[in-house]
Amino acid sequence: MDETSNLDSIDFAILEALQKNARLSNKELAAEVGLAQSSCLARVTRLRETGVLKSFHAEVDARAVGIGLQAMIAVRLRQHSREMVEEFRRHALSLPQVLAVYHVAGANDFLVHVAVRDADHLRDLGMDAFTTRPEVAHLETSLIFEYVRSPGLPLYGPMGAIQRPAPSAEPVKRSRKRSRATAR
Repeated sequence: MDETSNLDSIDFAILEALQKNARLSNKELAAEVGLAQSSCLARVTRLRETGVLKSFHAEVDARAVGIGLQAMIAVRLRQHSREMVEEFRRHALSLPQVLAVYHVAGANDFLVHVAVRDADHLRDLGMDAFTTRPEVAHLETSLIFEYVRSPGLPLYGPMGAIQRPAPSAEPVKRSRKRSRATAR
């Protein structure tokens, strides 16, 4: 069943606000989406319990914690059994240097986003954690020069349109003056 079928425009407004700032207090969130605090809290609780809201994260500056280099490692498997795919995914996610694992279609089977100290650390990670795996046939590493991510997912409603909360600003007042083009 499509998760969006149970979400209304208020739920989408809550999700949009929390994607922009997950540290909003319930009072601030309720004011932003136009709900009573108790109703807002109940909706957020329901969104968490149903798994729509999965977690809240702090974004940390990579350089501040010793990360000097990020890369995408394209991995091609020797065989394509469900067991090998699951085993590789499990292994990759167990590595502390791995930020994300993407199972993809095309020439490669996985893209693995990694964060390391430097080029030596990246080389060692590739050699020790990937090429030694029996299911891995090929690696290709691309350095990431800049990493900028969108603050959140696009929020598609049940009909496929991006949901936006109704603007809370006052309606635009139209001037009664006629422009030169309409005055003629």
